[in-house]
Amino acid sequence: MAKIPSCPTPEAPLFVGLRGKRLQPAVARRVMQTWREQSGLDSSATPHALRHSFATHLLEGGADLRAIQELLGHASLSTTQTYTLADENHLLAVWQAHPRARK
Repeated sequence: MAKIPSCPTPEAPLFVGLRGKRLQPAVARRVMQTWREQSGLDSSATPHALRHSFATHLLEGGADLRAIQELLGHASLSTTQTYTLADENHLLAVWQAHPRARK
């Protein structure tokens, strides 16, 4: 029977390398670049873009800004607040699509 992995601690890395240690950012960028080239994706598909999408989707789903700050590891809430601009733009687009918005 397969062993069920234990629940990681909050300090444990989410992505690990071959040796079981925290994955280095340069390795993540290199893997993403290779995957992007093989898949024919635009050069804007980067690890940072994935991170930004993650935060934006959490925010649009109603997640608390402080929780997103903690998940991203931002020291300052003002850094995390940059994601609220994307959410405001999304809300504006939704509002403009409403039939009464044109009146």
